[in-house]
Amino acid sequence: MAGGVAVRLGAHAGAATRFESNIATRDRSWVKYTLLAVGLTYFLLFLILPLIAVFVEAFRKGWETYLASLTEPDALSAIKLTLIAAGISVPLNLSFGLAAAWAITKFDFPGKNLLITFIDLPFSVSPVVAGLIYVLLFGAHGWFGSWLQANDIRIIFAVPGIVLATVFVTFPFVARELIPLMQAQGRDEEEAAVSLGARGWQMFRRVTLPNIKWALLYGVILCNARAMGEFGAVSVVSGHIRGETNTMPLHVEILYNEYQFAAAFAVASLLALLALVTLIVKTYIEWRASLTTSEESSS
Repeated sequence: MAGGVAVRLGAHAGAATRFESNIATRDRSWVKYTLLAVGLTYFLLFLILPLIAVFVEAFRKGWETYLASLTEPDALSAIKLTLIAAGISVPLNLSFGLAAAWAITKFDFPGKNLLITFIDLPFSVSPVVAGLIYVLLFGAHGWFGSWLQANDIRIIFAVPGIVLATVFVTFPFVARELIPLMQAQGRDEEEAAVSLGARGWQMFRRVTLPNIKWALLYGVILCNARAMGEFGAVSVVSGHIRGETNTMPLHVEILYNEYQFAAAFAVASLLALLALVTLIVKTYIEWRASLTTSEESSS
């Protein structure tokens, strides 16, 4: 009797589970398509349409006006300064990111957690505040301002200040891509290489670098994109001097404020192209990294 009751209770429980599963399936399907529609609508309205608008406005007055906007002296100076700032800050942060990730993941030392916290500092500090910090340090009335003036060294409202601000805001990108990956990989392969007689550079070149190359490249691409598109910190330290301290984002702002819309959107289209190229390269790197991981796991 007890056995029969248990069987009937089990049957009812199974039927109830199947019923709830069917309801859950229908709910999940309805919720899935609703969320998909909301996501696609948001993506279209706030990402795709503004991107299309940039290129439409850039070419509204024709190809000749577009080229003239990009080849006038102030625009060329802004493009050159942007490339200089990125060309200096990206290699510096690449070197630091590699060194920091290597130290944090391969060694134990006092202050390790503090170093990790400092690496994340630019993510939590507003770029404008970062620019103000450099003005406080190196400005005319800053801590080192009198000494810099006495030695005829210009940092604020000059190229060095722009480079310093760019280095600060792009500081974490390479390190933050490498640290989780290198922590997951552990130290076994490096320790095995050392036991076989490998030196430090040999171990890095033949063991560590092949394992982190895709994450390293990914971090460099993100760092470069942020360096070329940075506005807040650079705006504070630049002084907005035409032809000298204006990067591309600052040049776009000045043109737009002066109602030179075609020229503003023409320069902005270069930044949009940079974003698209970054997205394509990022997707390719993610695909190659996943392909490499699947090949290693299968082998």
